[in-house]
Amino acid sequence: MTLSAQIVERLARECGFELAGVAAAEPADDFGGYREWIEKGFAGEMQYLTDRRARVREDPRNLLESARSIICVGKLYNTDGPTDGVVSRYAWGEDYHRVMRAGLEKLVELLGREAGAFEHKICVDTAPLLERSYARQAGLGWIGKNTCLIHEPLGSWFFLGEIITSLEIEHGAPPPDRCGTCTRCIDACPTQALVPDGEGWALDARRCISYLTIELRGTIPEEHREGIGEHIFGCDICQDVCPWNSRAPVTEEEAFSARAFPDLRNLVKLSPEDFDQMVGGSPMERAKQSGMRRNMAVAMGNSGLAEFRGPLEDLAASDDEKVAEHAQWALRKL
Repeated sequence: MTLSAQIVERLARECGFELAGVAAAEPADDFGGYREWIEKGFAGEMQYLTDRRARVREDPRNLLESARSIICVGKLYNTDGPTDGVVSRYAWGEDYHRVMRAGLEKLVELLGREAGAFEHKICVDTAPLLERSYARQAGLGWIGKNTCLIHEPLGSWFFLGEIITSLEIEHGAPPPDRCGTCTRCIDACPTQALVPDGEGWALDARRCISYLTIELRGTIPEEHREGIGEHIFGCDICQDVCPWNSRAPVTEEEAFSARAFPDLRNLVKLSPEDFDQMVGGSPMERAKQSGMRRNMAVAMGNSGLAEFRGPLEDLAASDDEKVAEHAQWALRKL
């Protein structure tokens, strides 16, 4: 049985996904570009992108041998909230992995009612799959100069998820690239993380604020600390300035509603137990308290506010050498 793309899109909307499309379960057409990106060192210390799993990403049939189609979905997370940009928007609410997986499991159930039994594998960014590549091939959007998937007219504030399936489903087609001559994201990046790459642009993760404040576990290179500004977890600048996000809708998903965060002065004083309670169930767990204190030290140093001298002196005396070193740098900057 061959399902129509329209049926899949309708069922996906019933499961809470604003975007849906289907790509062929074949090797990604831009896997060569991904391999070159790795060879240039742009992945930094993210070994999950460069180890044996990198090769697995070449063909979705490495994840499901019977795969014929990849159902790609997008769930809006744009949120009105009280945060001031120092925490990336995707982390304002609950961990999206749980929300996305629940929606995809429901979609599998609905598909089974339409098509009968089939084999499948659900992926929510932890599986070795080139998500944006297949989302583009499915027609969900183009990959912009900021390397985000951008949909016309809904923008780029989307979580992506996939169902690799043995079902034969009508495939979509990539939309045209509509970035044109715009370079707002490139010009706005404080650390110049978007770099020329052949005829296009690539993200050098080693310079990206999101990488530096989340993925990098050790010392943040001094030459990038000032560019981090007051960000303590991730960065949205390249999406904030994108014209396609100027009219982006707000999500109706309650799980992504913004939680209230203490200000830096109070956040840095939290006990391990209070910190775990504050970030529990959110993407901010990934950075751990040591990483967050490191980031907060840099943010306080970049603030230029003398009121942070006391908290920084406390951090500079920390037994955590990583935290202490960044706090000492921040004190010198103040």
